[in-house]
Amino acid sequence: MTSFRDDLAEGLGAAILASGGREADPLGVVSRVVEAEDVVRDLLRQSVLAARAAGCSWAAIGAELGMSRQAAQQRFGGTAAGAPTDDHERWLGPVTAFDELPELALAGRLGWHTVEAGMLKHRMVRTDTQWEHKRVVWPGSPARNGRDGWQIGCRAFPWVYLIRDTGLPAEPEPVR
Repeated sequence: MTSFRDDLAEGLGAAILASGGREADPLGVVSRVVEAEDVVRDLLRQSVLAARAAGCSWAAIGAELGMSRQAAQQRFGGTAAGAPTDDHERWLGPVTAFDELPELALAGRLGWHTVEAGMLKHRMVRTDTQWEHKRVVWPGSPARNGRDGWQIGCRAFPWVYLIRDTGLPAEPEPVR
């Protein structure tokens, strides 16, 4: 019986070697391992943010990570990204797993689509067309949804937020 760690190492190793073709280029392998490390680091950040959104304390998260509460909070407690840079970018939130899809639907009709998700918020980008949003559990194959025109807007482990341009003109923003 193999452990989770053994299964993970086997899967990652197979993916890294498969992406390089039959001839294993040692420097190419190093490059793909660095890329895998970046992906795993991002998954860790997303899982910590998901644990916080689910109500887990920094002390409990720190214990899982083998570090203090303060170290965990310093490492993962920042925002998902910086402030929006112009009128075509903004944060949507606070939203939770219970109310984010209706909020994303409304934003989508106004031409906004998600490009990043952080704890209780989404970074949105505006276009001239309406967008549909869908949240799925981390899919095995993006091609399954791609056939219907869905593309990945962002990943926020354990979720993947899919977006699809409807081609319809965006509704005007309400006057405030």
